[in-house]
Amino acid sequence: MRKFKVIAADHTGITVSNLERSLEFWQNVLGFEFSHRAHQTSEMASEITGVPGAEIKLAVVKAPSGHKIELLEYLAPADRKKDVNLRPCDVGHVHVALTVENLDAILENIAASGWKAAGKPQTLKSGPNAGKRVIYVRDPDGTTIEFMQQEETEGQNVQNS
Repeated sequence: MRKFKVIAADHTGITVSNLERSLEFWQNVLGFEFSHRAHQTSEMASEITGVPGAEIKLAVVKAPSGHKIELLEYLAPADRKKDVNLRPCDVGHVHVALTVENLDAILENIAASGWKAAGKPQTLKSGPNAGKRVIYVRDPDGTTIEFMQQEETEGQNVQNS
């Protein structure tokens, strides 16, 4: 086997049903910076994705830390699944975790934008993330984002990680 090395994680890609709605959320609710847009068609899009006939419009936004989120709206093929409702326990489900400063404030902003918290924030009691308050939030497409806040304050729920 030939030796290789992964150098870094470049971005996280999320397939969305409405690119403009998702851009609005990532920029105006979460404060990510717009990087660029692209429209991919042709054999190259199909070869990269493994999806015959793929046509994709995409946009990339960047977190303050520099991590990039690539939002992809597939315009083709026509037989793509549009109403997939994977749960965090379902094989193939993926989430991205973001560290935030004020979890309560972000949850208020998220609720006003149509996204939904999966439950109530919990404070991890043990493990490498002990002391962090965490919660999963789902967007209108079912995409899961985990929000994590370092500080623990009195009166929060405590769970094992």
